[in-house]
Amino acid sequence: MIYQEAMEWGSHVLGQAGVAEAKLDAWLLLETVCRINRTFYYSHMKETMTLEQQSEYEIAIRKRAERIPLQYITGEQEFMGLNFKVNSNVLVPRQDTETLVEEALKICQPGMEILDLGTGSGCIVISLMKNAHGMTATGSDISKQALLVAKENARLHEVEIEWVRSNLYENISGRFDLIVSNPPYIPQEDILGLMPEVRDFEPVGALDGGVDGLDFYRQIIAQGKDYLNKDGYLYLEIGYDQGPAVTNMMCAAGYRDVAVVRDLAHQERVVKGRI
Repeated sequence: MIYQEAMEWGSHVLGQAGVAEAKLDAWLLLETVCRINRTFYYSHMKETMTLEQQSEYEIAIRKRAERIPLQYITGEQEFMGLNFKVNSNVLVPRQDTETLVEEALKICQPGMEILDLGTGSGCIVISLMKNAHGMTATGSDISKQALLVAKENARLHEVEIEWVRSNLYENISGRFDLIVSNPPYIPQEDILGLMPEVRDFEPVGALDGGVDGLDFYRQIIAQGKDYLNKDGYLYLEIGYDQGPAVTNMMCAAGYRDVAVVRDLAHQERVVKGRI
């Protein structure tokens, strides 16, 4: 099979499987498997792939046709300009979450101690540590497997972070100047309606926010005051329609300067406040 035929075949198979960006995903898998770029492809598209390349590509396309997330097949995802290792033990980092990091960076200063609750791949806290210097960071997650991924990403990006296996604040000690979290916030009844890539393959524990999607916010906000220094900040990613509810929770719990921040799609994405 030549490269051009591989691309055409891959695009067709993924299109038939209902993959939204079939041609793009077919290319990204070809790029990953064959370790080529577009310049190479267009100048060698009539050349024959090796048998090993063809076999790996066919396997990758079949996996994607089963709606396994592209990032779990390639093993990585870009976030805040950095490449993060990912697998089925962690959520795939999303561009929406960059809003949380960008907002937090505005108040990050040397000497601050930060905590990332439910760190997953570690993309939030690692991005903060790569873009702001002189801080101390802790990342926690209830999943041992997720923490292994986060530790690997910290090693790759050469940042020092303390990792704690913890159900929210359960095993956390000390106080922090900033707590950030992208907690599970999908209402239980909405999970079945998610895209197959998310519903069937991403860890449900990182998605399920309880009956109304707000279970984790209640705990994080209520207990947060016990873990924040005076004038400490709490920054939370939210679902597009959760701004009013989370804002009310924070105000009722005594947080000050509570505000909602919208993402690039103009959806409410972050609620922030301080003690």
